[in-house]
Amino acid sequence: MPRSVNHVASRARRKKILALTKGYWGARGNVWTIAKNTLEKGLTYAYRDRKNKKRTMRSLWIQRINAGVRQYGMSYSEFIGKVNSKNIGLNRKVLADLAMNHPEAFKAVVDQVK
Repeated sequence: MPRSVNHVASRARRKKILALTKGYWGARGNVWTIAKNTLEKGLTYAYRDRKNKKRTMRSLWIQRINAGVRQYGMSYSEFIGKVNSKNIGLNRKVLADLAMNHPEAFKAVVDQVK
């Protein structure tokens, strides 16, 4: 009995990978083995950096809150401690946005906390 290899499916798999690597530099875009390795590495970086993005954004929010609170003679840790003790339901993302874009509203929050 002749060997069956299902060339249609294997070709489709390769075409899918090569379509995803379209535009990559040199052989990374059109040589199967190099393209496959490059794509796998790129997807690994993408997965990792989706997690890192969350850390980076939280760090940025903390810096912005700290800068906004220092104008009123408080430190970041002091401010967050008081926000939590007063049960103010604003998270760091919202507080950072207020500090950056709505300073009068942020001042009202700081005054309520003091």
